[in-house]
Amino acid sequence: MAQDWLTQPHPVVVIGGSSGSIEVLLTLLPGLRSPLRSALIVVVHRRNTADSTLSELLALRTRIPLKEVDEKEPVEAGVIYLAPADYHLLIETDFTFSLDDSEKINYTRPAIDVTFESAAAVYGPWLTGILVSGANADGVNGLLAIRQAGGRALVQKPETALVDFMPQQAVQQQAFDQLVDVDDMIAYINSL
Repeated sequence: MAQDWLTQPHPVVVIGGSSGSIEVLLTLLPGLRSPLRSALIVVVHRRNTADSTLSELLALRTRIPLKEVDEKEPVEAGVIYLAPADYHLLIETDFTFSLDDSEKINYTRPAIDVTFESAAAVYGPWLTGILVSGANADGVNGLLAIRQAGGRALVQKPETALVDFMPQQAVQQQAFDQLVDVDDMIAYINSL
């Protein structure tokens, strides 16, 4: 599958959030058309224990295949990937996932910045990062890396976020190309 990527690139979307992000995902996922023409990678701050409740809850909201990431799994279009609890999620240069249990960053693992930055290094202009509701600044540096690599950075409009601190930090650091609400996110992903 990685070889297919080299000859026929597909877009990749990474979404990161914390407090209030589950509400965004529960609205976003039902609006996405199947088949999805991009890979969608979701990183949310969550409890440190292995628990399939979140993936089961999200899978019920979409017809698109949704799964927690496995080590060395290839990134494929048409799948929604969820970062597992208590692991940083990285994308390798061979277009596979890597799970890492190193130190927490921004007091969390998985950290949004880790995934956004590694994806930016691999996918460059084929990558879109979306930062949504949350209570810390995780994801801002990752959005800056995505923009520097030629990708696109979208941020939830702070006034529409349940917890506006994370999107507000992205706005203050000018780490975005466009401010969006959930309907805008749906339209954008469906247009890829």
